[in-house]
Formats: sequence, structure tokens, C-alpha cells
Amino acid sequence: MTPSALAACLFLQIAVVLAFCHALGVLGRKIGQPPVMAEMLAGVILGPSLVGLFWPQFTAGLFPKESMSVLYAIAQIGIAAYMFVVGMEFRVDIVSSRLRSAVSVATAGMVCPFVLGGALGWYFHTHTQLFPAHVTLFNGAVFLGTAMAITAFPVLARIIAHKNLGGTTMGTVAMGAGAMGDAAAWSLLAVVLAGMDGRVSHAFFNIGAGVAYVAAVWLVLRPLMARWARGVESRGRLTEGEAALCVALMALGSWLTDAIGLHAVFGAFVIGVAMPRGVVTDSLIAHIQPLTSTLLLPLFFAYSGLNTQMGLLDSRYLWGMALAVMAAATLGKGAACWAAARLSGLSNRDSLGVGTLMNVRGLMELIIINIGLQRGII
Repeated sequence: MTPSALAACLFLQIAVVLAFCHALGVLGRKIGQPPVMAEMLAGVILGPSLVGLFWPQFTAGLFPKESMSVLYAIAQIGIAAYMFVVGMEFRVDIVSSRLRSAVSVATAGMVCPFVLGGALGWYFHTHTQLFPAHVTLFNGAVFLGTAMAITAFPVLARIIAHKNLGGTTMGTVAMGAGAMGDAAAWSLLAVVLAGMDGRVSHAFFNIGAGVAYVAAVWLVLRPLMARWARGVESRGRLTEGEAALCVALMALGSWLTDAIGLHAVFGAFVIGVAMPRGVVTDSLIAHIQPLTSTLLLPLFFAYSGLNTQMGLLDSRYLWGMALAVMAAATLGKGAACWAAARLSGLSNRDSLGVGTLMNVRGLMELIIINIGLQRGII
């Protein structure tokens, strides 16, 4: 496919995906569903699970393999930009006041589904062929436990923004706990991948590098930006060059965290949290959020649906395995997060909300599963 043909194909994909997302979004709003549900469902319907099942030539023509890598790259830019905005809207003051709750929820939300996932990993390793022969019981159990424990951080942020929960105790505790839990999950995945390569020391290097990145941004970059922001506040506006520099910092942070194995979204989120509040964040959000929410994010979530094939669950046994994983993941995480939030002092209503929000799943799980497939773990 020539570059011009690839560009034309991409324009058609964008038109179809956005129109379909909007149509489903209208229906979803009538039953109280956030836009992200329509965006993910659009990809599932347009992909091999439904339209591709009955009209494979249509799906193959609209989404040829050559174009998927380009769509993936645009989707990654979109989710990084969105998490940058989420970071700028993140209420550090509420998290600080509810730090005990956020840490408790993050710990419970990781440990419980991880243990249940590890138990299922043991069963699958000893009684099924889910894991290849060269994968050890330890690596298989940790991998499945990690995949079940992680929260879909971008989906969580999308729902919190749609429901206007960003400045509430419920939303902020869930965001703080989700960020901490997902960082821990990616660290565990680094241990598994390093164990597969026989280089466990690399995992600890990756984890240390992630901690160093957060410390450098918070202790070095944040004070420097605060000093620069005083000049921006005095003149009351952010120049285009300054805005471009902030976006470049976001991109650099995304690249760094992706390079150390913690995924790009965390780098963008941390840079967003460190941005000076006031004119700087107000101007950046006004510039970035509209295009990101209306164009790039729907492509991101639709991409995950396009890579889902429900038809591969073609027997009662496979459906039973899938339902066991889903039950252990959702019930384990939801109940554990609700209990941790309740014990840390949150109201029952906020605790139920936190338990529900922490249970959102999406592309982060698919990323982990695809990594496992590529590395021969599953």
C-alpha cells in the first residue's frame, strides 16, 4: 500500500469509527453509559467479532493490516495526550488528604485479584495447555495474576471525567489508587519478562528507573516549572512556543516510561500532575482536550475492539475458563477495594463507587495479554 493510499484509508477509517461511536454514544447516553463504552463497543462491532464475522471482506477492506500500525500509533498519541490532561486535572490535595485510603485501595485491589489470578494460573498451568511447556509455574501464575489485577487506567480516567467525579473524594481516591496499582502491575510484568529471559536483575532496574523518573519530575522539574509559571501568570497567557514545549515534555515523559517498561501513559500522567496550576494548565487543557476527546480517544478505544475476536471462544470449556477469570477478577477486585475504602474511613457510598471504578477493564489488559503472546508466555 502506497503512502497516499494508506492516508486515504486512514481518513475513511476515522470517518467510519467516529460516526459509529457517535451513533452508539447517543444510544448509550439513554441508558446512562459513558462514551468510552460506545467507543470500545464500536471497535468490537466493526472488527472480526461481528461485522468481520459475517462480512469479512468489508472489515478487511476498511481495516487492512498495513493500516493497523498507523492507527495504533495515532491511538497511542491520543491516550498519552489524554492522560496528560487527566494529570493536569488531578487533585493532588485530595489525594494527599486521602492518601491512606488510596494506598489501602491500591494494595487491596492488587493483592486480592492477584492471588485469585495466581490460583487460576496454577490450575491452568497444571490442567490445561494455556501456557507453553517452557513457561514455569511461577511465571505463569504471576503473569495471569498481573493481568487480572491491573485496572484500565485510561478507561478509569475517561469515566471519571464523563461523570464529573474528578474533584470528588470518590474519583480522586480511585485515580490515585489506580495509578499506584497499575505501576505495581507493570513492575510485576517486568519481573515475569525478566524471568523469561533469565535476567531478573533487569526487572529491578526497570522498577528503580520508574521511581527515579517520578522523583526527578516531582523534585527537579516541578519546581523549575513553578518558577517559570510565575512569569506566565504575570502576563496572563501562555505563548504557542511555551505550549509546544509543554507538549514536548509530555512526549519525552511518555517515551521514557515506555522505554523502562512502565507504559507511556504513566509518563504523560506524571508530567501532567507536575504542571503548574493556573494559566498554564487552563491554556493547555483548552488547547488539547477538545481534539483529544473528539478524535484521538475514540480511535484508541475502537482499536482495542478491532483486536477482539469473541468467536475464538468456541466451546463450553473455553467459555468456562473465561467466565472463571472474569468472576475472579471482578468480584475479587470490587469486593477488596470496597472493603479497603470502607475500613480507611470512606462512606459506604464512596466505597461502593471506588470499588466499581477500580474494576474497569480495557486496553491495558489487552496490552499485557499481547505482550505475553508475543513473548511466548501464553
